[in-house]
Amino acid sequence: MAYRRWLSTLALEHAAQQIAFQGYGMSDVTKYRQSDKELLRTEDLLRVIPKRRRSVLDIGARDGHFSRLLTTHFEEVTALDLGRPAFDIEGVHNVAGDVTKLSFADNSFDCVFCAEVLEHVPNLLAACSEIQRVAKYDIVIGVPYKQDTRVGRATCSKCWMINPPWGHLHSFDQERLVKLFPQATPASTSFVAVNKEATNWLSSALMDLGGNPWGAYAQDQRCLHCGATLVRPTDRLFWQRACSALAVRLNKLQGYFERPKSEWIHVVFEKQPFER
Repeated sequence: MAYRRWLSTLALEHAAQQIAFQGYGMSDVTKYRQSDKELLRTEDLLRVIPKRRRSVLDIGARDGHFSRLLTTHFEEVTALDLGRPAFDIEGVHNVAGDVTKLSFADNSFDCVFCAEVLEHVPNLLAACSEIQRVAKYDIVIGVPYKQDTRVGRATCSKCWMINPPWGHLHSFDQERLVKLFPQATPASTSFVAVNKEATNWLSSALMDLGGNPWGAYAQDQRCLHCGATLVRPTDRLFWQRACSALAVRLNKLQGYFERPKSEWIHVVFEKQPFER
């Protein structure tokens, strides 16, 4: 009985930590935008974007949050997403498109802005090649920094396949980003917020065996393998609960020795010298 109580207590504590980590479950966009980390990310991106340019392409516009902010600095803002964005913002032209196959001519935009997108794109090389092609002067890239994509993995209840957290297929550091944009030169690099999320092969394997109960199941995430909506498991066997609880315990011990790192990296690339 004492062991069962320990499992239950540990699970509740970790669940509370995961709710905080996932940013209000991502269901309330307004609250998420006002979270401390998101405010820091937004502030830094607005700080580093090139000024005195005329046109910008916002790749992965989503709800138009950055498209609206970009109108302060650019005369022409084009908001692109896989489906044509539904928002209506003055000064913003909405288009549907695939970052790996952009339907724009070479050097179409003075600046290309791409934040929180590349980690989701399967064909990363094609996406970066297209971004370089349509950018005339500047490229602004924002991605999670050295993310351990084993943390927050989710198990599909339909096909039982493992999914990376939030659909993040790639992990990035400064060296990798620079290599992805060989036709451009890094002009500035900034690191934003602090993150200590990390795991190890044993904890990750145990969490997988346990069904990944505290993975990223919010925001209507879909399985990358079968397309089903990812649903948090509710009916697990005792041995599965024991595996996940042990994984949490091991991660907690690891946390005492884990060095904090930045949450995001923002890099501004220049294709051509800045015109003054």
